Amino acid sequence: MLADLRRYPDLEAPNLHAVDASDRLILDEAAPTLEATAGSDVVVIGDHHGALTLGAIARHGLSGVRTHQDRLLGERALHANAVRLGLDGFTSHGLAPELVAGARVVLLQLPRSLDALDEIAGLIAEHANPEVVVVAGGRVKHMTTAMNDVLGRHFATVQAHLARQKSRVLVASQPRPAAERPAPRWPEQKEHPDLGITVCAHGGAFAGTGIDIGTRALLAHLDAMPADAASAVDLGCGTGVLAVLLARAHDGLTVTATDESAAAVASARATVAANGLEGRVVVVRADGADPVEDASVDLVLLNPPFHLGAAVHSGVARTLFEDAARVLRPGGELWAVWNSHLRYRPTLERVVGPTRQVSRDPKFTVTVSTR
Repeated sequence: MLADLRRYPDLEAPNLHAVDASDRLILDEAAPTLEATAGSDVVVIGDHHGALTLGAIARHGLSGVRTHQDRLLGERALHANAVRLGLDGFTSHGLAPELVAGARVVLLQLPRSLDALDEIAGLIAEHANPEVVVVAGGRVKHMTTAMNDVLGRHFATVQAHLARQKSRVLVASQPRPAAERPAPRWPEQKEHPDLGITVCAHGGAFAGTGIDIGTRALLAHLDAMPADAASAVDLGCGTGVLAVLLARAHDGLTVTATDESAAAVASARATVAANGLEGRVVVVRADGADPVEDASVDLVLLNPPFHLGAAVHSGVARTLFEDAARVLRPGGELWAVWNSHLRYRPTLERVVGPTRQVSRDPKFTVTVSTR
């Protein structure tokens, strides 16, 4: 069954796979526990495209499995694979107490961020069944001993199992009493006096409560952006820094901030609220600019990723450029910042329109493209 899974509607390419060895190892290591567990007691977190959820259901006849995936396209791929293969028996949830309440088994694809792991482990330890067993796996090249330490803050027992096919599983059990666990800290909050902004972040949000240097490179040109713009989109908004500062700089502007990451969206909403801009910045979990009408906005801001998971892939940036082109009105502008070595300018010229360089250094290039 696993061999039949697809990434669709996520990007598909020869170097991008719907299933990897860590999925298979997690399912194999968890099999004895899953055999003795009712489906309603099973939770899957971080499933890439459905291998863990659908694999557990198909192998063990489970129902009532609860899942959480940070990436929206991963969530959509899970549902598409389920329909295509004629499987059901699961529901999708946010990263919230109801996801793990009473859970006896949690299958976890380890996030690369230790903060993301801390938030997940804390949620499980606080709300799952006291007998819960967490089977957490990943590719060895992306794992560190610090992951054991993070799990150890929340669970009394953490065991590293033998590696197989360059993948490894950690098994955590015996949630520590509340008095022994770290106090819940998500979302975190940090003030940036130089920009006059408070940034909030959940564990899985890129850059956390900091402001990455690419965003700062684009912010340096905020005053040069069209002063008469009435509507804008912050594509891939992260923690909401660009959207908040853009709205603050232009009094008559309304901003739609979109991101496919659930952690980013929750962080951006908290950032918007912390800065008192709930009425002018709307944050939406979406695939690119999906909820935005064609030719409807004056300005788009974009700091595109150049990684898709662990793989370097330019397809996600190209898709976001196409989204910007679709939603911009004639004469509207896309302001983008990107890693200088990627040389996106010819692509921007073809996809969006005439493009000029605003600034460039060895790390980042800022361009403006006119529709």
